[in-house]
Amino acid sequence: MIRLKGVQFAYHTFTFEGDIQIPAQQKVAIVGASGAGKSTLLNLIAGFAFAQQGEIWLNGENHSQTQPYERPVSILFQENNLFTHLSVAENMALGLKTSLKLTALEQQKVQEVASAVGLQGVLNQLPSQLSGGQKQRVALARCLLRDKPILLLDEPFSALDPDLREEMLNLLLQLCDEKRLTLLIVTHQVNELAQKMDRLIRVENGRISESTILKDNFSEKQTAL
Repeated sequence: MIRLKGVQFAYHTFTFEGDIQIPAQQKVAIVGASGAGKSTLLNLIAGFAFAQQGEIWLNGENHSQTQPYERPVSILFQENNLFTHLSVAENMALGLKTSLKLTALEQQKVQEVASAVGLQGVLNQLPSQLSGGQKQRVALARCLLRDKPILLLDEPFSALDPDLREEMLNLLLQLCDEKRLTLLIVTHQVNELAQKMDRLIRVENGRISESTILKDNFSEKQTAL
């Protein structure tokens, strides 16, 4: 569950204000023009920005001022942020331990997630040896290994071609269902996502201007901000 209560954030001349509640396991597309505040919304939830007023509740706990590592959140950016000197397996393992000193059970988890995202054949390769789609799979796998109930994605597949975007999106949704994750994804490809999301939230000029239920598994067609 994600809840923003009276949140206000200002940086230089930009301001963001928002109130919203997102139930657990809901899949939400965040849309709006460039600079509207979509990434700011994710950064506030993830703890990379702190609101000057209001509260942010995540899974029933107040995380308004907690650090990113303390929050039940993983975030995937458009840039996959892989370490070029580490192998695929090592980049994935960072989701478990920054020391990369894994137990046998943790090594097994890396293997299982690699299999789930189709990377089992490239675990010993470096990022420079991978395609764009494979790099995003590594970044997604690292997020999944963190095993947090809330997953945030900031235009993660925008650099991929349409067929690969659809493939990655279908994989993402399958994994979210299996792990029962709450998903927020910022996108400019709203037409590709609309039929696959539970909800669409539109951000304009630092405000959440619209919140629309898209699927029948939620009884209301509009939900309160």
